[in-house]
Amino acid sequence: MTNPHRSPWRFAPLLFVFACVIAGIAEQVAGAQAANTPPAARPVLAVTVIQPEPATLPVRIPANGSIAAWQEASIGTEADGLRLTGVAVHVGDRVRRGQVLATFEPSAVATELAHSLAGLAESEAALAEAAANAQRARDLQASGALSAQQIDQYLTAERMARARQEAARATARTQQLRLAQTQVRAPDDGVISARSATIGAVLPTGQELFRLILRGRIEWRAEVAAPQLARLAPGQPATVTPVGGEAIRGTVRMLAPAVDTQTRKGVVYVDLPAGTTARAGMFARGEIEVGQGTPALTLPQAAVLQREGFDYVLRVGPDARVLQTKVKLGRRAGDRVEILAGVDAASQVVASGGVFLGDGDLVKVVAP
Repeated sequence: MTNPHRSPWRFAPLLFVFACVIAGIAEQVAGAQAANTPPAARPVLAVTVIQPEPATLPVRIPANGSIAAWQEASIGTEADGLRLTGVAVHVGDRVRRGQVLATFEPSAVATELAHSLAGLAESEAALAEAAANAQRARDLQASGALSAQQIDQYLTAERMARARQEAARATARTQQLRLAQTQVRAPDDGVISARSATIGAVLPTGQELFRLILRGRIEWRAEVAAPQLARLAPGQPATVTPVGGEAIRGTVRMLAPAVDTQTRKGVVYVDLPAGTTARAGMFARGEIEVGQGTPALTLPQAAVLQREGFDYVLRVGPDARVLQTKVKLGRRAGDRVEILAGVDAASQVVASGGVFLGDGDLVKVVAP
């Protein structure tokens, strides 16, 4: 007879198989969920953040213009028809006042000078003889040994001999001057800016040989709109930046007395210091300081990006994501730029390295 009360352990193998199947299904479901879950976002870049800072910036007027020589002298020949035998300087050389720049063949002038000096000596001898005869005539005038006509002849001969001596002396001085002119000398200190002298050329009087920038001084000739000229005055500081060069500090020397009727702009002459990289003929941009500083909100230039023709900064939001924000720029002072609109003093802005970031990127903020 069969026992109705069977042992429960007889179902244990079935229960074990069922539990294994359930565990396998659960593991597959968990793996599928893990595969569908996106990985945690990682920061693109570690950055430091800064806030716009208040600063006092000067009021400046921007301008463009060319750099030119303060004064340029034309050095030519005064010796007519002589052959050029030597040139002592080249373009770019610095020269001193009185320095010999070029030399002409002096032999012809030296011969004429010797002839003039001989004529001068002859006229001096003739004058001495005439003066002695005139003095004897004066001594005998009271005795009546000579007639009045003879006395007048001796006195007239003395005056003519003296005049001939003066003429001979003037001729000798002229030849001495011509001999000195065979050496072309610098009229002042400066820099040779052009040279047209060629050895062996026979040149007429007045032919230009060199051009000289007097004292090596150069200036920036800035073109400023007429309404802004009233704010300018001699002595104001200016910052000039030649194309491809570094900024140079200068000083306003004078303002042109007239405004161009076509462009309605006036020229402002700004003296530049010697020894800079600026050269005459360069184009330059600059700013002239015309007033005391005024408060402004500024950021470093490195924090401002230019994209698609606009200016942007990268703000960092509370979620550490970058927000590309368009800003309006104003004045510049050194490496800082004025922010007129777009961010306020509480904004957190990426200090540098923004070129590697895009709008919405996750960043890691680190201490500066």
